[in-house]
Amino acid sequence: MSETRGTGNDATAATPLLRGAGLLLRSWDVEAPADVDAWVLGHTDPEFLRWNTPMIGITGPADARRSLASRAEQAERGTAASFCVTDEWTGAILGHLGISNINDAMRVAIVGYWTLPEARGRGVASRALALASGWAFEQRGLHRLELGHAPGHGVSCRIAERVGFRAEGTLRGAMFEAGRRDAFRDVHLHGRLATDPYPSLP
Repeated sequence: MSETRGTGNDATAATPLLRGAGLLLRSWDVEAPADVDAWVLGHTDPEFLRWNTPMIGITGPADARRSLASRAEQAERGTAASFCVTDEWTGAILGHLGISNINDAMRVAIVGYWTLPEARGRGVASRALALASGWAFEQRGLHRLELGHAPGHGVSCRIAERVGFRAEGTLRGAMFEAGRRDAFRDVHLHGRLATDPYPSLP
């Protein structure tokens, strides 16, 4: 599977359309009710909150619109790209894939993702991560992508390794504990370089 497929738009745009492996990755639309609802559902899902503590909580449509607008501004500045992960054929929203903290001087960025409950167990995160990583390396010109997850999150760990993100170690106290902003937990760090072999995905 090739990791990135343009759809006729400029593949080097902040958030281009990426198509492949049954998925279509597009920008989030702050004006689309379905996108806003999915953003709320993703950030209020108990499984998401078990492993993530957002800096700003999202509990309703107004929060979601502010968050999505902020991400669109970051994309315009070239410091991030936020992809709405959808089914290529039906358009159903399946989750999110974000590339953030893009540092063009060092050609490095951070990758994160989540899937909606109904999309789990179908390889959605792996396929989306592969597509977005291919774009980041081949079109965006990045050299290194970093991916971190909380200890014990075995699913996220397996996804990272399946897509070629090697386990590199533990960052001490590098993220908030679940549901708290006054206590910290470690982060298991994975990294992938543009020069690493491409993974063999179904």
